Amino acid sequence: MKEEKNIHTNSEVLVKVEGLSKKFCKDLKTSLWYGVKDLTANVFGNKNVRQLRDKEFWAVKDINFELRRGECLGLIGHNGAGKSTLLKILNGLINPDEGKVTIRGRVGALIELGAGFNPILSGRENIYNNGAVLGFSKKEIDEKVEAIIDFSEIREFIDMPVQNYSSGMKVRLGFAVAAQMEPDVLIIDEVLAVGDIGFAMKSFNAISQILKTSAVIFVSHSMPFISRICDNIILMDKGKMLLKTNDVGFGVQSYFDNQKLLGALNFGEENIILNNVKIHSENPRLEGIIEYGKKSIFEINIDSLNDYPKVKVSILVYNMAQINVALFESRYISIKSIKGQKFIFDFGDSFLSISNYFITVRFDDLDNKKALVVSNYVNYRSFQVTGAERLVFAPLYLKEKI
Repeated sequence: MKEEKNIHTNSEVLVKVEGLSKKFCKDLKTSLWYGVKDLTANVFGNKNVRQLRDKEFWAVKDINFELRRGECLGLIGHNGAGKSTLLKILNGLINPDEGKVTIRGRVGALIELGAGFNPILSGRENIYNNGAVLGFSKKEIDEKVEAIIDFSEIREFIDMPVQNYSSGMKVRLGFAVAAQMEPDVLIIDEVLAVGDIGFAMKSFNAISQILKTSAVIFVSHSMPFISRICDNIILMDKGKMLLKTNDVGFGVQSYFDNQKLLGALNFGEENIILNNVKIHSENPRLEGIIEYGKKSIFEINIDSLNDYPKVKVSILVYNMAQINVALFESRYISIKSIKGQKFIFDFGDSFLSISNYFITVRFDDLDNKKALVVSNYVNYRSFQVTGAERLVFAPLYLKEKI
């Protein structure tokens, strides 16, 4: 089975979702009555798409996306956005009312704490049960069971009934099974937020390895977690897909923003029109990518409606949790009332950790002692810091000078 997996390319579509919708009823009694009516209607061949009835609502509405081998999709949105319902449909726990889901290969899922475990069986017995559900033979599971136990770090409790496990132990075992069984598609809900940060970081390193041969769908309210492993984002709200993007910074900022989507900002009378911000390392072809430990260049292109003899440019760098982690302030520069002015700032060697970031830009007029109004741009520009992965995560990685 493993040999067959290795011949696939990363362009292979493993998950295809087309027009997916699911509705629920707010009232149990009414829901049961609607269920009886629907069964009767289906018997007579009436499968027409129905409109919402009294007390019904769309938990998921018209969702479309594709996910390829090697990709990690981050599903984000506030509580009630429809993420968990979507995951349950993808995992086959509930059926959609409309649309189609096509998944190729084995699916591993961690969508509810302890889901898939028989509580009266031991951890070891549940490993074999889960492996059998995924289609593995007993011999194949025998080859993996020790690695699963080692990864879970609960060897001394592995022969104890799962009903006696803590929530953290269930997460450890569940993720260990899902990771070591090498699924083609791995679905992870918020469960990794349960337990210690050390195991969470270990899990993210494992996901990085899984992505070499699989596709991952990851749901979390932790934007640092999302930015660390995801390369695609779907932002959901009230069951609908507000945004689908491969710009992780934009997706995360949209999650935090009160607007449905980030748009052009306009704060009254404009002073500066910010046309573009380019961010790159010493290699200008790698726009939007900074290599750890190498020189960082920020290039800003603006139009100005007036002359400003003394202006300080501030570049504020934020991580995915919207924490300001770095600040660059330029010397005072002169801005002319012309179009297409370009300013290049040397940010110095980058010691930001390997992750995704975004920036905002501020212009302060010294003569008038006020910030200039900037318009016609989205209030962020995302970029990525790349480099060797590290065992310990920190906001900054510093080099030793010898």
